[in-house]
Order: sequence, then C-alpha cells, then structure tokens
Amino acid sequence: MWQTRCRNAAAEPFTHPPTTMSSLPFAADPSATSSGAAGANTPAFSPLYQQIKGLILQSLQQGEWKPGEAIPSEMELAARFRVSQGTVRKAIDELAAENLVMRRQGKGTFVATHAEQHVQYRFLKLLPDTGDARVEGPAQRSVIDCRRMRASADVARALALRSGDAVMQAKRILSFGGVPTILEDIWLPGQAFKGLTAEQLANYQGPTYAMFEIDFGVRMVRAEEKIRAVLPDEEQAGLLHITPVTPLLSVERVAYTYNDVPMELRRGLYLTDTHHYRNELS
Repeated sequence: MWQTRCRNAAAEPFTHPPTTMSSLPFAADPSATSSGAAGANTPAFSPLYQQIKGLILQSLQQGEWKPGEAIPSEMELAARFRVSQGTVRKAIDELAAENLVMRRQGKGTFVATHAEQHVQYRFLKLLPDTGDARVEGPAQRSVIDCRRMRASADVARALALRSGDAVMQAKRILSFGGVPTILEDIWLPGQAFKGLTAEQLANYQGPTYAMFEIDFGVRMVRAEEKIRAVLPDEEQAGLLHITPVTPLLSVERVAYTYNDVPMELRRGLYLTDTHHYRNELS
C-alpha cells in the first residue's frame, strides 16, 4: 500500500530560484566601506577571493556544472571574472577544503559527488569494529514506509519550511550481514523530492545521497548532527530484533545543499554491539 502512495507523482528535478551571475567580481575596494558615511547598513568588506568563491558557488547552485563534471580551468575562470589566477586558485582551494570540488592531478578540478568511491562514506560514521565499511560492503536496505505527508512543526523547522508543507517521509532498516543495525526516519522537502518511491530507496545500489544527486539534482554538501544515548520503544525494538533495554545511539542529522539550504532531516537509531560511531576532528 505504501509503495502505491509513493508512486503518485512523477519525479521532477529540483531547481533553485534563478539568479544572475555577473562576469565581474563584486567591488573589492576596502576604501568603499571606510568613508565617514559608513554605518550599520554599510556592507562589510569581503576579500576578492571570497567574492570569486561566491560566484563559483552560484554556478554550482544553478547547476551550471553537475556533480562529477569538470569546472573551467583556473585560467578560464580568471579570464571570466577578470582577476588573477592566484585569486581563483585561493577560491578553489577553499571550495576543495569544504569538499565542494575535487582536484585531480593532471586532469583538472571537478564538482564533488557522493558517487565517488572515496567520498561515499563521508556521511557514514557507523563502522564495523573489525575491518572497514568497504570490506563489510553496502548495507541491505528494507524500506518499511515511504509517503507524502504534511510537515509537523519540528520537521518544518528543521527543513526551513512552513508547518503543513509537503514532505516526503521514509522509514527504513539498514542491515549488515543480515543483522538489522540502523533504523532510520527520513524527511525531505516535498517539492524537491516529488515522486520519490520506496523502490528507489531500496534498490539503488550506490549511496542514497548519490541517488539524490542523479534522480533529483540535489547534492548534500554538509551536515550537522546531534547524538545521544537512548532506549528503544517497543516498536523500534521489534524492528531491530532487540529487547527494549538494549542501549542505542540516537543520531539526528540535518543535511544541507549549497548556500546552507536544509534538504534532509534524518533520525537514526544505531545498534553498536558490533559497530562503533567514528568521527574525525581537525
């Protein structure tokens, strides 16, 4: 029944509101903001490379260069924006540090994608106690529900929507070696993910975020998480085949696309008897 609900609407690619990108950088003269007339409404001075970074981000947001595609060379971008190659290089360095683009020696700079083998596990923090995620292989996915619904107040707040706006909601279990390990509830903006089906979530062979890129044109570029220890309720314990006194790791994640637009709320319960949550701090 839930599969029928998920198939009602045809998939539509997500598009951001059009914006105009100038071929010239913004005014970068610090004297423009240091006159006696400067006040609360005077824009703060931004270094030139930051302005170029912003223009490149505009192009990424508008889909001028798709995930996995090469962006123009530093020389071409310098000519486009009428700045030095050094300025462009510094802007791209920051974008690469933020995992928005990827440099490939001798080939150029490419838009980062979750389909890349070494990027697939960027947002997967639950790892097996022995070996690594690549050795363990992808999780087996069992989609319990997938439907279009109205956003509750807390979901709307997390996704920067209005209460009652349409969202796609999915519940699934991720198993490793046949053992249910993660129970997830996922909410996505209804307009951007219109037409999402349970079959897509269950059958796509790569990372879910790669499927979001390919089928809906939405790339998650960063995420924020809240983590706490919890006990499951009876339904959750039954789905994970555990007792109600088994401790779980609760992970609430909000994932963002370009320009910090929230595109996913994910609440997961992680069983950690054979896995651990791993994070790298720098």
